[in-house]
Amino acid sequence: MSSGCSIRAIWIMNNLDAVVFSRRFPLVEKRWRAACNAHNDSDQLFSSLPTHSDLTDAFLDRKHREGSAQGFGIRKSNSTLGSDSWVDDPITRHIVGLYINKEEEDIKNLLWPLILHTKGLYSILILPLVEPRHLKAYARLCKRSDCGTALGMDDGLSSLLLDLPSVTGAFMVAHAIGDIITGDTVEPEVIVSAAPSVGGLFDSLTGSIGISSRAKPVAPPVVSSSPSSTSVPGSVTADAPKIGSRPLDKDALRTFISSSMPFGIPLDLNYSNIFTIKANGFSATDLPPSDQKQPAWKPYLYKGKQRMLFTTHETIHAALYDRDEIPDTISVSGQINCRAELEGLPDVSFPLAGLHTANLEVLSYHPCAQVSDQGLDKQGVMFSPPLGNFVLMRYQATCALGPPLKGFYQLSMVSEDKGAFLFKLHLMEGYRAPLTMEFCTVTMPFPRRRIVSLDGTPSVGTVSTSEHSVEWKIVTSGRGLTGKSIEVTFPGTVKFAPWQNQRLSSSSRSSFGIIADEDSDNEAENVSNMVNEEHLMEKMNKDLPPVDLEEPFCWQAYNYAKVSFKVVGASVSGIAVDPKSVSIYPAVKAPMEFSTQVTSGDYILWNTLGKCPNVASIKS
Repeated sequence: MSSGCSIRAIWIMNNLDAVVFSRRFPLVEKRWRAACNAHNDSDQLFSSLPTHSDLTDAFLDRKHREGSAQGFGIRKSNSTLGSDSWVDDPITRHIVGLYINKEEEDIKNLLWPLILHTKGLYSILILPLVEPRHLKAYARLCKRSDCGTALGMDDGLSSLLLDLPSVTGAFMVAHAIGDIITGDTVEPEVIVSAAPSVGGLFDSLTGSIGISSRAKPVAPPVVSSSPSSTSVPGSVTADAPKIGSRPLDKDALRTFISSSMPFGIPLDLNYSNIFTIKANGFSATDLPPSDQKQPAWKPYLYKGKQRMLFTTHETIHAALYDRDEIPDTISVSGQINCRAELEGLPDVSFPLAGLHTANLEVLSYHPCAQVSDQGLDKQGVMFSPPLGNFVLMRYQATCALGPPLKGFYQLSMVSEDKGAFLFKLHLMEGYRAPLTMEFCTVTMPFPRRRIVSLDGTPSVGTVSTSEHSVEWKIVTSGRGLTGKSIEVTFPGTVKFAPWQNQRLSSSSRSSFGIIADEDSDNEAENVSNMVNEEHLMEKMNKDLPPVDLEEPFCWQAYNYAKVSFKVVGASVSGIAVDPKSVSIYPAVKAPMEFSTQVTSGDYILWNTLGKCPNVASIKS
């Protein structure tokens, strides 16, 4: 059986666990049956595809057995022999097995590996082609008495999956289909300067005093069958329509699947390419080059003014505690987006620097790229660029420059309806030009209490309140912070409307497992002025309604403040592309534009005086 990725079948289930779309690939299924017959396994394995009703029954049975659609991922006391959780590996929350026509959990009924991807209201199941020996190996793991994978052992699930590139391909298919279902088919953003760059000393001087051209996103126009237009700096157009307005666009799914993976073999999962080909087709002038092989990811050849755009986009996630016993956690997830407006089928190469500084944990490239090591801190990257905007690489790294905002947040309830708070923050400490913070906002959410009044004045910035939150704008758009660090403080008090107990209905209590007793009026009247703060917090949280699932951090009412910011000028991880080192073959004169932006993800200041979640880390 050849290596690579082939898909046997695709199923999409709604939130009622009913199959609303499916696609089978008979040619790949024929290869599976032939492999089973070749090893005399047709009677020992589940060699056919299940019906919709059988699949639904098996899926519901797994949800009941594992506790949810994705399951536990670890072996628990109620895990059963032969189940995914028995394998005791978190990856079994995403690569699952179903027992079809289940009389007993036996390999004759096992359908594996099924890639499970949940997007919106839908569960997407992808069944890639593997060899019968791989299915047998997983069945043995499900029956093994010990749990987990010992360090250095070769018989665990991770070792098995490393031998299955089809699983990786199936994940890509699942995510592409999920994006189409929800309408998340927008191309990656590439920033282009609205004014041409002079370069050299002039750019360095103007950047250091805060004068720079405003960078704007650019997206490629919808190409005709013979694309020859050039984009205008600062213009934004969409290559593909949004599909999220309809519950499930089956025609769009059929078009995408038949075009991107003919006969079940994924070739090009870029929806923009598929849509463009469907909308425009090919003309007599769209002839492939006779001396070069045209890749699937570039269905049209670009014609027009040539240039290259690179945008590094990093997102910082942080949990800042300001406690000796809990270390702060900071991580950077980044990607380099590219747009190559180059005629023909050229190869682009450059050395990627800063790998050692960034302390990379994860690094992946677009299929068009080839990579070679060039020392401890560099990698040589060569690629044949697709048409339009694309993600050249993704990575997970550390924040080499340190957090752009650090400090502490304290909030203490002085009575049931009044809290005193204090912020003391340092912005851009250790950051130098050309790094610029374009804006910075701190928000205190109070989703379970209605704010009546706020008393306090920050040392810098402006404050506004809504019914359930306080927003502090430290740095506003148009007044960026460049080349210096500042310390800001904000002491104050916030007053809430009187607390009213909210008793839950019996159905809500049972679904969320909450048991609450209603406080008596006499208890509220007899509260002393000198109230213990822990007693107050416990009392106010006792009858709180279930947390809104869209606010994952609000497990307690007053635990955190969230920071939003944007920094431009350079990466904070240390990853860098040297403009002078980018080469194009065959040689062509094409100007290069580079831009970098760093934005906040889940950047949380936990209340130093309150409860907070944290994960214990191993000390090296």
